[in-house]
Amino acid sequence: MPLVAKDLCKSFGELLVTDSFTHTFPDGSTTVIMGASGCGKSTLLSLLMGIIPPDSGTVSGNDVKLSAVFQEDRLCENLTVLANLKLVLPGKPDRAMLERELAAIGLSGCGDKPVRTLSGGMKRRTALLRALLAEHEILFLDEPFKGLDEETKHGVMGYTREKTAGTTVIMVTHSREEAEFFTAEPLILDKA
Repeated sequence: MPLVAKDLCKSFGELLVTDSFTHTFPDGSTTVIMGASGCGKSTLLSLLMGIIPPDSGTVSGNDVKLSAVFQEDRLCENLTVLANLKLVLPGKPDRAMLERELAAIGLSGCGDKPVRTLSGGMKRRTALLRALLAEHEILFLDEPFKGLDEETKHGVMGYTREKTAGTTVIMVTHSREEAEFFTAEPLILDKA
């Protein structure tokens, strides 16, 4: 079932952020949302996920398993990288499998490090991997590759594309290169 937003409106006080947004996100598709800073991209993701309610309008199709990378990494800073990943996995996950996934995104040997000791780019990759490993039918990504150097970014983008094949992905980015890499037609938001 596709994710469908119909006539979504959201204001914060006097500030209108989303005005009559309507769009259908087909099953298994990747949609890249772009627009100027402050135009409501992150707010739209929160509306689509059901984290915040719209002032009016509806969202359907989001009553499935969702996973997300937010603008902030939202990691448990005092836990290790592996412990953060295990938070989203049922049962007792295989350590060797987790180590292989960490190596695939350039984090070999980081599994036992507390997250608080990692660089910003390392934290970002940990947050992304956690979202990718979580069971989901729709994946929301809010600037998932920010803070990564070009070489690392390309490797992580390739890994993400491979892992999300056939999954519904809704991604916010400022980068046309990222939109093109995911062969997604950008959905451009204007200020409300």
